[in-house]
Amino acid sequence: MDRLGRMKNEGLELIDIHAMEPDPDLPAPDSLLRVLHLRTSGGLFLKGVDANVAAWSFTRIGPLFKWMQWPIIAPVFNIFYTRWARWRYDRLYSQTCSARET
Repeated sequence: MDRLGRMKNEGLELIDIHAMEPDPDLPAPDSLLRVLHLRTSGGLFLKGVDANVAAWSFTRIGPLFKWMQWPIIAPVFNIFYTRWARWRYDRLYSQTCSARET
């Protein structure tokens, strides 16, 4: 997210999930932490790989990410992304929850 934040143009707004005000129009904060979400200008939410490809399209290297949505590659890449996102969430948030409970 840091790299995306440095490279993005003004067409993309990044929002810190931890600093957000509660909003009934948004997915639950836990859901937002589990996978990347992107709300399009039309209000549609993209998640996971599709959200990543869309977010990086607001940078000069955006075209390099389009291959992740090719029909033959997308299902495989979605599997890897889902596993990576689960690992990332567990690494960052499961330990934090366990530490708070003790």
